[in-house]
Amino acid sequence: MSLRTSLKALPTMLRIGFSEAVAYRAEMVIWVLATTMPLIMLALWSAVARGGAVGRFGQAEFTGYFLAAFCVRQMTSSWVAWLVSYEVKQGTLAMRLLRPISPLLAYATEVLAGIPLRVAIVLPVLGISVWAAGAERAVPTSLGGWGLFALGIVGAWLITFYLNVLLGTLSLFLESSQKLMEVYMVLFFVCSGYMFPVEFFPPGVRTVIEWLPFRYQMGLPVELLTGAHGAREAWALLGAQWAWVAGLGVVSMAVWRRGLARFAAFGG
Repeated sequence: MSLRTSLKALPTMLRIGFSEAVAYRAEMVIWVLATTMPLIMLALWSAVARGGAVGRFGQAEFTGYFLAAFCVRQMTSSWVAWLVSYEVKQGTLAMRLLRPISPLLAYATEVLAGIPLRVAIVLPVLGISVWAAGAERAVPTSLGGWGLFALGIVGAWLITFYLNVLLGTLSLFLESSQKLMEVYMVLFFVCSGYMFPVEFFPPGVRTVIEWLPFRYQMGLPVELLTGAHGAREAWALLGAQWAWVAGLGVVSMAVWRRGLARFAAFGG
């Protein structure tokens, strides 16, 4: 498959993916309802903050943070690990490999094609956040801040995608990678800033988390969206995030190629 072939096919694949997302929009609604943990945590932490601020977080700050977390989750979600694992078990990955387009590009476009529908959900939530928490706690207040957030959300999407590719590809080596995917989800929930801000961890634990990819999937984009960092600190964190993007990209592609070399369809 040449780069030229892929680029020519990309618009068509995105159109098809968007049509499928619209046709199966009920599934998207179910997915959105399954990712409302930030709203639950908002209620819990807001109740705690009624008795006084928690660090730098009062009720308004918690509102801005967790509504931002909900929005980031919608924009960066990926189900590629489960899709690859399923296709390996069913033997249908072999059919994808017969096509002139890389399965990874097909998986990526399936995820990306649903983003316009997710934006339709995210924008009203951001509006509510601005109204409830104040613009300075909900969204960037400068063009530069929006640019930093854009870099952060793209980096978060790529980290999530590459981790999903890596976990799904392990199905080519193991009987099942389901348990590993469950462990990944637990680590993501706890270490990413999804259930509570990363800064709530003790300093030693937070240092460990800084060296893991999870914070850069969720916590960093949320912090950039809510204006938690100055420009210098934001650029340093983005540098760490994109180092993870590059590293995971290399590793996931290497494991993918190695897995395909020994692939044998099974299970029907």
